[in-house]
Amino acid sequence: MPSKAQGSIHLFRVKGIDLFLHWSWFVVAIFEIRGGMGTYSSVIWNVLEYLALFLIVLLHEFGHAFACRSVGGVANRILLWPFGGVAYVNPPQRPGAMLWSIAAGPLVNVVLFPLLLGVFLLAKANGWSASMHDEYVFVRTVLWIDLGLLIFNMMPVYPLDGGQILRSLLWFVLGRGRSLMVATILGFVGIVGFFVLAAVQGSFWLAAIGVFMLLNCWGGLQHARQLLKMAKLPRRPGYACPSCRTAPPIGEFWGCRQCGKSFDTFETRSVCPHCSAQYMVTTCLDCGVSRPQAEWVTDPVAASGAVLGSSAARS
Repeated sequence: MPSKAQGSIHLFRVKGIDLFLHWSWFVVAIFEIRGGMGTYSSVIWNVLEYLALFLIVLLHEFGHAFACRSVGGVANRILLWPFGGVAYVNPPQRPGAMLWSIAAGPLVNVVLFPLLLGVFLLAKANGWSASMHDEYVFVRTVLWIDLGLLIFNMMPVYPLDGGQILRSLLWFVLGRGRSLMVATILGFVGIVGFFVLAAVQGSFWLAAIGVFMLLNCWGGLQHARQLLKMAKLPRRPGYACPSCRTAPPIGEFWGCRQCGKSFDTFETRSVCPHCSAQYMVTTCLDCGVSRPQAEWVTDPVAASGAVLGSSAARS
């Protein structure tokens, strides 16, 4: 997927969440609007239909973002582009927090569906199909857009919401790394089926979405391998990440931005032993959250003993 800012336009900010629109969205919008011409009596309705899609996707992504924040996570960017939307969320690395952050997006579509269905049934009962044809077709199409996005996103294929929900549920049983590994392997199987469907229908867009899913699934697989490797490392007593509550690994896994060398930040109390650069925060290798090292201490006696033991071993 595109980076958070490259090639995108900042639209506005809501509740501390910046919304960006990728430039390619306009290109696809032109093709989609032109391709739908003839459905309505005026192209204005085609534009409104595409903007409705824009709005539904946006509400879906805000669902992810606000849910992530409600469990103590970080969510401050949303990017809209031709393949939908991306809410850059970083929930606490707990299965329940991840599950809620992911599930809240499709739940927005679930809430919208009865509202849109009610409007459609009202329009049908009042004979809009004959007296107000454009309005009737528009309401019907928006209803199907919401339902289609819900069904598509709930497919249990990683990295779609359904695949990530499956991963979150597996996390309760298998753990963080193994759950992601299983979800991505199943995702590859689903993506093969997606490419078959694209070939049968001769759809360029389905193939393009398949490539996007494949790249993200491959990235998820690599991340799962890293998580499984990290899980086998010995952990330092007396410390735990303030966010995910995971003890840090023992070893030189933190890199100094000044000299480029690796060191064990807990052994040296956030000071690079090679160039004496001091760091105000320590980044968790498991969840990526950076906090002052003092907030990591869970057992002062064990933490002090671990540092003294390491110093004695060096001498």
